[in-house]
Amino acid sequence: MSTTSQQLQPQYITDAQGNKLSVVLSIQAFNELLDDLEDLAAIAERREELTTSHADVLAELKQDGLL
Repeated sequence: MSTTSQQLQPQYITDAQGNKLSVVLSIQAFNELLDDLEDLAAIAERREELTTSHADVLAELKQDGLL
């Protein structure tokens, strides 16, 4: 599940001029971001893999007696 900025409820640490320097997130929000990042990395790693159609998967499962 993708996490939006609004869901993160970030708090910003700023300098005297109001420039954002750091972000404070809840542990839950941080962990959700890490999960999303890991998911994206897995997708990127498998991007070039060959795909199998749903019909072919079903046929193979039936052939193997799993369906």
